[in-house]
Amino acid sequence: MSIVSRLKGQLHNVPLSLLLCLCAAHCCNDILQAVITALYPILKSDLGMDFAQIGLVTLVYQLAASLLQPVVGYFFDKHPKPYSLWIGMAFTTAGIIMLAFVSDFHLLLLTVAFVGVGSSILHPEASRITSVCSGGKRGLAQSVFQVGGNFGSSVGPLLVALLVAPFSRTCVLWFLVISATAFAVMHPIVRWFGGYIRQQKAMAAQCDMRKPMPLTKWKTIMTVGVLMVLIISKYTFMACMTSYYTFFAMDEFGVGVSASQIMLFVFVVSTAAGTLVGGPFGDKYGRKVVIWVSILGAAPFALLLPHMPLAATIVCSFFSGFMLSSAFPAILLYSQELLPNHLGLVSGLFFGFAFGIGGVASALIGNFADVYGIEAVFKACTFAPLFGIVALCLPNLKKAGA
Repeated sequence: MSIVSRLKGQLHNVPLSLLLCLCAAHCCNDILQAVITALYPILKSDLGMDFAQIGLVTLVYQLAASLLQPVVGYFFDKHPKPYSLWIGMAFTTAGIIMLAFVSDFHLLLLTVAFVGVGSSILHPEASRITSVCSGGKRGLAQSVFQVGGNFGSSVGPLLVALLVAPFSRTCVLWFLVISATAFAVMHPIVRWFGGYIRQQKAMAAQCDMRKPMPLTKWKTIMTVGVLMVLIISKYTFMACMTSYYTFFAMDEFGVGVSASQIMLFVFVVSTAAGTLVGGPFGDKYGRKVVIWVSILGAAPFALLLPHMPLAATIVCSFFSGFMLSSAFPAILLYSQELLPNHLGLVSGLFFGFAFGIGGVASALIGNFADVYGIEAVFKACTFAPLFGIVALCLPNLKKAGA
């Protein structure tokens, strides 16, 4: 058996524990990322900020957390580092420490930029490692990885409410426990990835490790454009639901804040469930099928949502979130298969674009809601999943590769 064959065999013998560590690292990272927005009321009071300044804080964070991701992914594609995840968590940890004590608005902007840079490093790098250590089950691996982030984003605000809000902002330092946990669960990942990089270099010395692209250059560009439209479609609806669903529920049904939060929680749970299901289905039936079934399948439930009674609205929100969220692992993996030699760049591009679209869409929806009313804008956003029809233009990569 050649050295190349032996090394390839070793790369696929990856324990499930490594995938669970990646899931836990993603969870810890997104808990820490969620601290920023959850602290807005406290920061506004402590620093005497107005809403325009809060908007600027959000902008700086979104720019650092989204626009840098493709750059980071491209850099580590060219210069892979086993400790890249630790670098990202170091930036996030520094931001969390500064967040506990910052007393100046301009320093606050630097603080949230640090946390955003940490996110920009972790997402493309952890997604790359998840793909290469999946043992061929890339859809399942990405789904498990993504669920960790969904859970972390949900738990972060709850922890702020329990640990910080009743006391003082310095209690943010309790979140260093989460940071320490992240460093600990990253240790086996860093160790394994270091070995993977060394094996890749040894294999590259034996043969050309670059994989052929399944499509021509122009078809690849056009296909990436279609995927971007799908991301816009998905995250416009998701931004509407996560930011304004509670306001719509209180306005439409007269429910209280607590009841509206429970309705939002049902939607958030559905997105986690959909993310977990979408990846394995993509492994079995193909990414393209999962993408267009997921996004177009959400359309009927989304369109019915604003016109149903309370109980049916909750059901529609669950199924629309479930269907729509199952698309992202398939979209990410489809794009990685489209550009197999640039896993970090592709992961950074799509994670960053998704974050950016979510932030821009949320801001635009809020502005339109002030002018036209929350009900009218909410109904308009339910048409967004219909743009999933463009998924029919995606080529079948397996056939193209063959």
